[in-house]
Amino acid sequence: MNKTELIDHIAKSADISKAASTRALDAVIAAVKTTLKKNGSVTLVGFGTFSVGKRAARTGRNPRTGEAIKIKAAKVPKFKPGKALKDAVN
Repeated sequence: MNKTELIDHIAKSADISKAASTRALDAVIAAVKTTLKKNGSVTLVGFGTFSVGKRAARTGRNPRTGEAIKIKAAKVPKFKPGKALKDAVN
């Protein structure tokens, strides 16, 4: 399912216009991004938790030349599914 299909599904399920469901989805995505930028976490009970993890600096290899390169430390978004989501999938 892509974003357009998700918007259509939200519009149909919530009985709202596609424009309203687009604004709602964009607002949710923006809220998650903003919170993660501030190193916070977003917990949706039953769905899961979005958080920020840290990846340490490391040495990698250039696949073309085999030369060692340094890879900087980075913050990465993480998602941990909630129990209800896990149960729905299994």
